[in-house]
Amino acid sequence: MTLKLISAEAVIFDGEVTSVTLPGSLGEFQVLRNHAALISTLTPGTVRYVAASGEEHSAEISGGLVDVDSNVVSVCIY
Repeated sequence: MTLKLISAEAVIFDGEVTSVTLPGSLGEFQVLRNHAALISTLTPGTVRYVAASGEEHSAEISGGLVDVDSNVVSVCIY
């Protein structure tokens, strides 16, 4: 699946991943390939993702929104 991690200033990451863990307003949740479509607000915390190469990465965020649809995870962060 594709992860697009975007702030107002720059595209932080745009590439293939195997999983994404996000700090949702109702608690942390993970998105895997073929996840159901969803939209959620995000709270301050850590976005963690595993690139297709197997490397683990993380990014601290102060909040944002996520849209999951057709194996594309779009994260817009503040």
